[in-house]
Amino acid sequence: MSLLHKLPFEWLVGLRYTRAGKGTAHSGFLSFISLISVAGIALGVAALIIVLSVMNGFQKQVTDRMLSVLAHIEVFDPRGDMPQWREAAQQALKNPAVRAAAPFVESQGLLQQREGAMRPATIRGVLPEAERTISDVANTVVQGSFESLKPGSFNIVLGYALASSLNLQIGDKVTMLLAQAQTTPAGMLPRMRSFTVSGLFRSGHAEFDAGMAFVSLGDAEKMERLSAPAGLRLRIADMHQAPQVAAELEKSMPGNLEMRDWSKLNAVWFGAVQTEKKMMFIILTLIITVAAFNLVSTLVMTVTDKQADIAILRTLGASPASIMKIFMIQGALVGILGAVVGVVGGVLVALNIDVIVPFIEHLLGVQFLSKDIYQNSTVPSDLRWPDVFKIGGVAVLLAFAATVYPSRSASRVKPAEALRYE
Repeated sequence: MSLLHKLPFEWLVGLRYTRAGKGTAHSGFLSFISLISVAGIALGVAALIIVLSVMNGFQKQVTDRMLSVLAHIEVFDPRGDMPQWREAAQQALKNPAVRAAAPFVESQGLLQQREGAMRPATIRGVLPEAERTISDVANTVVQGSFESLKPGSFNIVLGYALASSLNLQIGDKVTMLLAQAQTTPAGMLPRMRSFTVSGLFRSGHAEFDAGMAFVSLGDAEKMERLSAPAGLRLRIADMHQAPQVAAELEKSMPGNLEMRDWSKLNAVWFGAVQTEKKMMFIILTLIITVAAFNLVSTLVMTVTDKQADIAILRTLGASPASIMKIFMIQGALVGILGAVVGVVGGVLVALNIDVIVPFIEHLLGVQFLSKDIYQNSTVPSDLRWPDVFKIGGVAVLLAFAATVYPSRSASRVKPAEALRYE
């Protein structure tokens, strides 16, 4: 109590108005209407934290699956091939952020099985032992072997969905047709070669599983008629630093090399995700805004109810600024309390969503995510503290802004008119 007595009288009165309304016991923690305001802000904050955490979880999940096939950075030589790729790899590894480098050849083509079915695919030539150091695709092979991609074997490892669409199994033959034409007595014909299916992989990313195939680096060079790999694929320590590391390598590596980091390779997808997150943030912030409007009505009703008290305080010497401060303190306390409760609730749900969602599914007898569609039946969550602080800050600012009009109205109450009918 001694600490409370040391507070300015505006804080004491503001705390009293927050704790109990007219006609209620002083021991009550909050008046009913203030409780509704706190609950509205808390629900909005918690909903925003949970939704953004789930969206971040899905984004992280998809990104991890993409990077099981993609490299963090790709290095190209504008001439079409990179004869000195070993020297270039050693130069790239001098950067402390680069962990591994592997050569590759990539082309677009068509895969055709004997019965005539045909599908487009991205064909990537790799060295299996080097590919393991820069991607996890070898660990996603569900049938066959990634090590079967030996030079001259003309084996091919297909995405699981791609193989299913062509009705191919391990050991089947498939014809690869490349866009580069070759001159024959019959005219211009696409370059083609028969390959043997020696493996099937399932990365969990539909685009890759349905449209990517791996062959030996030497076989890809023969198909593309190259004397060396087309470039290098790099893995770095922190994938989020890929644009920065790519810019550093472009300056440090000799020759006129081109760099592409993983975010540029999927710029459309990441742009769409960021736009969706921003729009979701704006939409769910409206929930907090509605709660802030509720706070405005709460304070307006309090000002109307406390006009006699305001008049007495004015006659005792309280300035209009002090009266305004009382109601701003009341509104700010409600906003801060709502934001804190919402943050705590949202964080607890986001951190335990892997337990809460299965419980709800079991209780209702439903399944929110089909494993056949999403490759994962659990709802992912990735709580990011910058998002939490931003959401809490926005809630407090909206609550503070909601106190301005009622507080100014309170400061303009005239004591004589307020006491006339008391």
